[in-house]
Amino acid sequence: MPPSVEPPKLCPNLLLAKSSLPRTPDWQGAHHLAGHTATVVASITTLVETLGQHLLEQFGLTKVTNINEIKATARLAAYLHDWGKANHQFQLVVRNKKKHPQLIRHEVASVLLAWEFREWLQQCPNADFMVALTAAGGHHLKLGGKQGRQTSDLGEIREGSGDTCLYWYVKHTDFKRLLRFGTRALKLPPKIRISFSQKWNIKTIKAKRQEVLNALIEWQPNPVFLAVVKALLIAADAIGSASAQVSIQKWIQSELKNTLTEADLEKVINARCGEYRQLRKFQVDLKQNSKRVTLAQAGCGTGKTLGAYNWAMRHAIGRKLFFCYPTTGTSTEGFLDYVHNQVESELLHSRSQVDLELACTGEEEENNEGGVNEAAQKLEAFKAWGAKVTVCTVDTVLGLLQCHRRPLYCFPALANAAFVFDEVHCYDNALFGALLRFLEVVKAPILLMSASFLQSQENDIRKAAGEEVAIIQGPQELEELPRYSFHELDQPDWERVEQELKKGGKVLWVCNQVNTAIALYKEAAKKGFHPLLYHSRFRYEDRVKHHRAVVEAFKQDQPILAITTQVAEISLDLSATLLVTQVADPAGLIQRLGRLNRQYCGHPCDALFYPDKNVCFPYKQEELAAGWELIRHFKGKEVNQRQLADWLKQLNITSNPKEHCVWLDGGWKTYAAPLREAGYTVTALLEQDIEKISSLKASELPRYTIPLPANNIKGWPRHKSGYLIAPSNQWSYCPNLGAFECKGGSEL
Repeated sequence: MPPSVEPPKLCPNLLLAKSSLPRTPDWQGAHHLAGHTATVVASITTLVETLGQHLLEQFGLTKVTNINEIKATARLAAYLHDWGKANHQFQLVVRNKKKHPQLIRHEVASVLLAWEFREWLQQCPNADFMVALTAAGGHHLKLGGKQGRQTSDLGEIREGSGDTCLYWYVKHTDFKRLLRFGTRALKLPPKIRISFSQKWNIKTIKAKRQEVLNALIEWQPNPVFLAVVKALLIAADAIGSASAQVSIQKWIQSELKNTLTEADLEKVINARCGEYRQLRKFQVDLKQNSKRVTLAQAGCGTGKTLGAYNWAMRHAIGRKLFFCYPTTGTSTEGFLDYVHNQVESELLHSRSQVDLELACTGEEEENNEGGVNEAAQKLEAFKAWGAKVTVCTVDTVLGLLQCHRRPLYCFPALANAAFVFDEVHCYDNALFGALLRFLEVVKAPILLMSASFLQSQENDIRKAAGEEVAIIQGPQELEELPRYSFHELDQPDWERVEQELKKGGKVLWVCNQVNTAIALYKEAAKKGFHPLLYHSRFRYEDRVKHHRAVVEAFKQDQPILAITTQVAEISLDLSATLLVTQVADPAGLIQRLGRLNRQYCGHPCDALFYPDKNVCFPYKQEELAAGWELIRHFKGKEVNQRQLADWLKQLNITSNPKEHCVWLDGGWKTYAAPLREAGYTVTALLEQDIEKISSLKASELPRYTIPLPANNIKGWPRHKSGYLIAPSNQWSYCPNLGAFECKGGSEL
């Protein structure tokens, strides 16, 4: 090598990958760069070997590659992923002697350093060097994108970081040990010829970065092969950072081989169905007449969920099962009602609560998403590796398409799973677009469920599946029962509500805005109706209590009035005898009606519709006009679920699904992008709670989060977790009412 300036001396004289855990004061083992690299290589090897042919079949790669190429490329990616830590800035960070930012992130440094060794590394048998290189560069989801949007740069150079040069430890004994590991474990040549300077200034870094970027721009990889290797590396690195009482490799094998049996599903079905009750023909058809991709179109209360577990009897044996709901509320209900205490299962969403402990570098705080720190997301995701059934929000699965951390950490479980997606009708264009790409790429058994599908949605699903799709209709005898009687009002009819309560009825009142619901709740309380209030603007732990209170109250033999917002449309499994609702879009109205006369009482029940004077979020004027069209079409008639679904289907509504997915379309870029369309709320903490939560772990903070309107958040500070903090002069809180705006605040 040519003469160069030596890098700073290290104390202790070791190349580290992780900071030492408090109870493990030594600097050895997986904390060592070579040791951690070996662990991640071993973990990714175990992942590929355990998943085996499932990995190729699940992602349609059987005609593109073979398991040896996947394994060799994944192992090379694991070998390279932390090479960039062999620089003086990272070694200061891991010793807690330097705070961020570094001149360049360590994974970008890995790409640049590996590029210098490319002639040697390209000789790795069966491995695709470029795939391995880009997977290594993106393993912290910071490559080619920032704040959800793509950039044209191969990593950011932080010229204001205080450093003007980067020193490499390529002559260090530990890096030489890392090179020898490559020759031994990856069968790389024993001799390396390279001319290398240990000191790079900013000009040198920029030049080398541009050289790599030019090569990447010309490169055209197989997008699915690349995406799978990226996901394998992120999962392997996550578990490679864990310490446990047992061998990580044995743990991986036992967790991933823990799949569904026929006895597991029989237990779930029998517990829900009862000893003497038979499955409905519709539920039997979901098993016997289904295809790999199946649509179940059935009204609310017809037994779609039970039918889905019967579908799994045919399609999920020997696999894991992911049951995906659109919201945390529905996933919690689905978990409690079906699989809790019946089969090895996990409730997995951003607010749910492995005896594993993670070694960290000090960089993890940069990777926080949505206020949930990286370590907490890893530990939570590991639960899905061993669970036979995971009940989750759809983000836990489809977030994979936009490189979200949780699904990437869950990837080994996703790679041998069957999937159920419920309430598909309420997906926005971005979420539905991700679903279509999932159908296109993932060749697993997939069941899509909804009360109604638009014709354009059906067409898009068939095209994405690329094969015959089965459509199983709900039970005709249930869907054609006359459940509803429509009534159009100019304003709420309190006398009709009182009448219903006096005869022991159950009233569900749905408003379009939280402030409207709170005002009605106060008015109903003054009238002595003892109402229950449920909306989204509670602290999460209080929201759960209100949710359960409403559901349990409707199960009792007593009158009840529940005043809610749109959360009733998909998260409340109850049967009302009277529905009072503001006008909404047609799909929302049909969902609200799904809570009326759900347990058919033998005759139609009244649905009272009245105007929403606040024509703003969440509905546009044309959506409200379409809602009135639906109401007036059926006004004065006895209406059933099939009629509503058919009416909605005949509307000339076309979906406009978002097509770009970073995981598949990003090429060398790997960064997290939004999965859903931009909403009108932000998830925040209240200033009044800051002292109370100061000693809590990051994983416990979501219990105190609240979705608040995003129209007046300028200047709000951020908590160290990443959450915005709502000032006390703007927002107050009451456990009974939820969050409410202080005087002078504007209603959204």
